[in-house]
Amino acid sequence: MTKPGEFYQRDRSIHPPALTPGYKTSVARSPRYALISLQNSVSEVTGPVFGHNDIDPIDNDLLANYAKAGESPIGERIILHGRVLDENARPVPNTLVEIWQANAGGRYRHKKDTYLAPIDPNFGGCGRTITDENGYYYFRTVKPGAYPWRNLVNNWRPAHVHVSVFGSGFAQRLITQCYFEGDPLIPLCPIVQTIPDPDAIEQLVATLDLNATIPLDTIAYKFDIVLRGRRSTLFENRLEGN
Repeated sequence: MTKPGEFYQRDRSIHPPALTPGYKTSVARSPRYALISLQNSVSEVTGPVFGHNDIDPIDNDLLANYAKAGESPIGERIILHGRVLDENARPVPNTLVEIWQANAGGRYRHKKDTYLAPIDPNFGGCGRTITDENGYYYFRTVKPGAYPWRNLVNNWRPAHVHVSVFGSGFAQRLITQCYFEGDPLIPLCPIVQTIPDPDAIEQLVATLDLNATIPLDTIAYKFDIVLRGRRSTLFENRLEGN
């Protein structure tokens, strides 16, 4: 049997262009000149490293890691889980996965977030974990709420969780967003609309997973992250990972 090749030519047709005027922020943020690829040094590629000693046992439990004793966040309790894989569907073990999100009302715990939804005193909105030997990761949290943003007069961001995946050092960090199956705001979002390939959009959507759902407790969603190749998950403002 022929062994799969290790190199996959990038397919630029699935990537959103840097300048997309419908997404107004891209006008100021998009580069005007050709990108330059910079070679990382050995220190950037090899460190710092992450291990289980850096992770608290409840860092991946956003229902508990900020809540007062005996209390919990308000909102729909969910599990977000999946695997980090390479282009040949091989697991990527021992890699740091971080998430951050708005609370159930659509408000971030950030001083610059002035949306009128209230801050949840029992929800910090951040978590992290390290993948196991099978590339598996797992978070408990609340489903984030949609929120308005100043793109056009009536634009709303779909419910989403920001996901960060680290390699062997800080220079190997990739960031994306995870949406949720069935959200009617996904096809209306100007940021999502910058992606030309419908299949690529589907790869950003976590699917309902009733097999992992805990009855009378927590609904589960599955979100696999593919780091390279034709089926890779798109990452914000970074083509290097695809």
